[in-house]
Amino acid sequence: MSVTNSTSKLSESSLASRRYIYFTVFIAGMSTLAVEFTTSRMLQTVYGTSNIVWANVIGLVLLFLTLGYFLGGWLADKYPDVRLFYLLVTAAGFFSVFFLLLTSIILRSAASAMAAVNIGAILSSLIGVLLTLALPVTLLGCISPFAIRLAVEDVNQAGRVSGRIYAVSTLGSLLGTYLPVLIVIPLAGSRATAVVFGAILLCVGLVGLWQNKVKGRGVVLGLSLLLIPFGVVGTQGGIKDHPDQIYETESSYNYIQVIRQGDCNYLLLNEGQAYHSFFCDDGRVPRISVWSVMLAAPFFNQMVEKSPLENMAVIGLAAGTIPKQFTEVFGPIPIDGIELDPAIVEVGREYFSLTEPNIDIIVGDGRYELNQLQKRYDLITLDAYKVPYIPWHLTTTDFFQEVKEHLNDDGVLAVNVGRAPNDRRLVEAVTATLLTVFPSVHTIDVPGSLNSVLVATVKPTESGNLAANLEHLDGDLHPLLLRSMTEVDQGLVSSVAGDVVFTDQRAPVEIIVDTLVIRYLLDEGASGLTGLGG
Repeated sequence: MSVTNSTSKLSESSLASRRYIYFTVFIAGMSTLAVEFTTSRMLQTVYGTSNIVWANVIGLVLLFLTLGYFLGGWLADKYPDVRLFYLLVTAAGFFSVFFLLLTSIILRSAASAMAAVNIGAILSSLIGVLLTLALPVTLLGCISPFAIRLAVEDVNQAGRVSGRIYAVSTLGSLLGTYLPVLIVIPLAGSRATAVVFGAILLCVGLVGLWQNKVKGRGVVLGLSLLLIPFGVVGTQGGIKDHPDQIYETESSYNYIQVIRQGDCNYLLLNEGQAYHSFFCDDGRVPRISVWSVMLAAPFFNQMVEKSPLENMAVIGLAAGTIPKQFTEVFGPIPIDGIELDPAIVEVGREYFSLTEPNIDIIVGDGRYELNQLQKRYDLITLDAYKVPYIPWHLTTTDFFQEVKEHLNDDGVLAVNVGRAPNDRRLVEAVTATLLTVFPSVHTIDVPGSLNSVLVATVKPTESGNLAANLEHLDGDLHPLLLRSMTEVDQGLVSSVAGDVVFTDQRAPVEIIVDTLVIRYLLDEGASGLTGLGG
C-alpha cells in the first residue's frame, strides 16, 4: 500500500534530495543538543551549575521537544510537503541564532542583578531565558516526525525508515554533545557557539528551499541575512560587565573570571558568588580564610615540631592559594597540586603567580589522579568545590580510605565543607563518613564565612593538641601560621557525626546541599550571600 499524496513522495525526487533529507535530520539532531548545552553554559555564568539549573534546562528542552514531536507529526499528516519541511528547518535555525543571542543579552543584565543580589531580577531573567528555548526547540522537535512522513513511500517500510531517521538524528545528537563542550565553546565562547550551530542549521534549511524552488525563498534569505549584524553585535564585548574585571574566558568546565580589587586578584568561577583563589602583589595574606586555616591542620598531632611537613598534596588546586601559603610558611616542600581544569591552571600562572618550582601541577580528576600517585604524604587538603557542591565521589568512605592509604603514619587530611548558620547537615554527614575511616575528626568554623574545615588524623588525636602546640611553639612560628593557629583555636567547635554516611553506592550530597541552600535563602534571604567579599 503506497502513500497517495504526491507532494510527500520522495520517489519523485532525486536520490541526492532523499539523502539531503537524512543529512538535514543529522544536522537537526546535532543542533538540538548544541542548543541545550550552549544554553546551559550561558546560564552557568550567572546561575552556576547546580542540579536545579540543569534540571530546568533539560526538563524544558524535553517538554518543548515533546510539543515539537506532536506538532511536527500533525503538520506532516495535514501538509506533507517537502517545502514546508525546509521552511521549518530554516525557521529553527533562524530562531536558534536569534534567541540564543537574545539570551546572552538578558544574561548580561542578570549578571549585574546577581552581583547586586536582586532576587526579583534574577528570577525574572532566569524565566525569560528558559522561555526563549520554547520556539527553537519546539521547531527542532518538528523535524524528525516530518522527515519520517516524507521518507515513507510504503507503509511496509515505515519501521525501517523511522529507525533510520532516529538513528541519524541520534548520531547528530552525539556530535552535538561533544563538539560544543569540548571544542567550540572553549575556543570561541558560548555566544559564538550559538551562532555557529544555529547558522549551520539555517544554511541547511536555505539550501533545501532552493533545491525545491520554494516561492518567497529570496525573502527568507533576506530575513536571514539580517542576523549578521545582530550576530556581530551579540558576540562582542565581555560575557559579564564587572567594573573590576581584568580577564574572563570559558573552558570545557567553567566560566573563569579574574577580578582585581586594590592590589589583589581574585578568581571567580561561573556565577561568581564565591572566590576560589586570591593573590596580592606583595604576597601578603589580608585575612585568615579557609586556606589559611588549613595551615594549622598538622598541629592536631601531639608535640609537633616547628616544621612538621616534608611533603603534601592538594586536591582542588584552583589558582594555587593553598600551596603558595604552605610554601610561604613551611618552605619549598614538595607539593603535588591536582586541578581538573587546565584553563584555571593557566590563569593561576598568569594572574596569581603560580610559579613556585616546588609545586608539581597535575591536571585531572582529584580522585583518579591521587590514585595514580605512588606516594605517601604528611598532609592532604581537599577543597574541590564547584559551588555549591562538593563532588560526591570526593566525600565517600571509599574515597577517604584511598586518601588514608596515601597518608603517612602521622598524616592529616583537611577538608573544606559548606554549611548554613542553622544547618550543619553536610558538615555532620562528612564528619560521620570520615569517622568510618579515621579515628579522630576536628571541626573548625572558619571566621566570617559559611565554611567549616574538618581535620581528620591517622593517629588518635585530641583537639587540645593544637593549643598545646601553639603554646610550645609560639615564639618560633611564622606570623601567618601564628595567626592561623590562633584563629583555629578560637574557632574549634564540637565534632558532631550525623546519621548519614556517604558511600560510593549512596551519597546524597546534592540533595543535602539543595535543601540547605533553599532553606537558607528562605530563612535568611539573599542578603546572606557573601559574593566576592565573603
